[in-house]
Amino acid sequence: MKGARSFATSWPVAEKLCEASMEQPSPPGGPFSATSASFQDAVRTLNSLQTNASYLAEVKRRRGDLQTQLETMKLYLARSGLQVEDLDQLNIIHVTGTKGKGSTCAFTERILRNYGLKTGFFRSPGSSPHLVQVRERIRINGQPISPEHFTKHFWRLYHRLEETKDSSSCVSMPAYFRFLTLMAFHVFLQEKVDLAVVEVGIGGAYDCTNIIRKPVVCGVSSLGIDHTSLLGDTMEKIAWQKGGIFKHGVPAFTVPQPDGPLAVLRERAEQISCPLYLCPPLEALEEGEPPLTLGLEGEHQRANAALALQLARCWLQRKDHQGIGELKASRPSLLCQLPLAPVFQPTSHMRHGLRDTEWPGRTQTLRRGPLTWYLDGAHTSSSVQACVRWFRQALHRRPKSGPEVPEVRVLLFNSTGDRDPAPLLKLLRPCQFDYAVFCPNLTEVSSTDNAVSPLRTDSAWERP
Repeated sequence: MKGARSFATSWPVAEKLCEASMEQPSPPGGPFSATSASFQDAVRTLNSLQTNASYLAEVKRRRGDLQTQLETMKLYLARSGLQVEDLDQLNIIHVTGTKGKGSTCAFTERILRNYGLKTGFFRSPGSSPHLVQVRERIRINGQPISPEHFTKHFWRLYHRLEETKDSSSCVSMPAYFRFLTLMAFHVFLQEKVDLAVVEVGIGGAYDCTNIIRKPVVCGVSSLGIDHTSLLGDTMEKIAWQKGGIFKHGVPAFTVPQPDGPLAVLRERAEQISCPLYLCPPLEALEEGEPPLTLGLEGEHQRANAALALQLARCWLQRKDHQGIGELKASRPSLLCQLPLAPVFQPTSHMRHGLRDTEWPGRTQTLRRGPLTWYLDGAHTSSSVQACVRWFRQALHRRPKSGPEVPEVRVLLFNSTGDRDPAPLLKLLRPCQFDYAVFCPNLTEVSSTDNAVSPLRTDSAWERP
């Protein structure tokens, strides 16, 4: 659009925006053409296991039998050649929450990688769509596993599950969520990672990642209202689900929460003797020190960074690593329902880790010629409000050079699942968009694309 300068978008539209500029398929006859075809076959087969939407519908239908689903996941793990005890080798950091858990995981992984540790990072399909390709969900040392690596592990696991299926069972393959979770565990074990950061998909108590029995440390990011048909329609009910990842004797950390949900988290922790701590604000760690620089923009990322620092430090401490940050004197909180986590001086590894964290599609700015794209995956009321604050601040901070150019602001918007988009759109009014493009949830596999075809062209243009 002539004269257009700034855009904004939301999931999963971001994956289409970045695809052309970030990753192109190899040309026909190129050195990886055979492998690329095999990778495409793996993705098609994975997609056939179930879409995220149909998986959620299945879970809703079977809500009364949630504990059985965890037992089923353990059976799938055994059929794949692993036992739950094998996962103890991964030295897992298990993170749940409604908002910010992906960013918290990204900060945590980057900090620990700065200590020279080999890291695994699993981004659960239940959290948000992947940006460009599904292999982004399984990362080694911050990088998505290669198409060749993905293909090898996918077919090895797929064939193993086929060989071990029970003739009396009508379901031989786990659904999409579960399959990728199993695959991540296999990849991390075979890669011999020093630790794995594992993000919960939906909830916690009955999430397929919760077959983890002995994580090193657990974290709960900010809570909010989401997936109410699965988790409950109040913050307290949702907090009960999130607290389901707590384990006996395993330290857990959370950020400030409303009193009701925080009380539920405390009760869940007390029931199983899980030491639960409240993270002090980032300002307490910065006091008397240079301010911390975050690689992810937005004021709301400070709470995620504070949680990540505690998770990383606790992991290092429990694994007897040196250089975990000198403790600082702290003032006791009179209003706190939980013991306060340590206030310490972040090390240079921690500082550089926070600074160097990258998480595409999260408060991300991309400049392409005369266009500027502002990408974020906000999908709850509170996260959209945070996104609006970030967007307006980013516009205010952008460099100005040369004569003023007429600016057109276009919203590119998509909402998935049974989420009502109307309340979210109302929150976007302060951004003063000139146009809005509403993108339908229509994608299809094609032979020329590694994951999905470009968005259909029947999107609607609307002027607010």
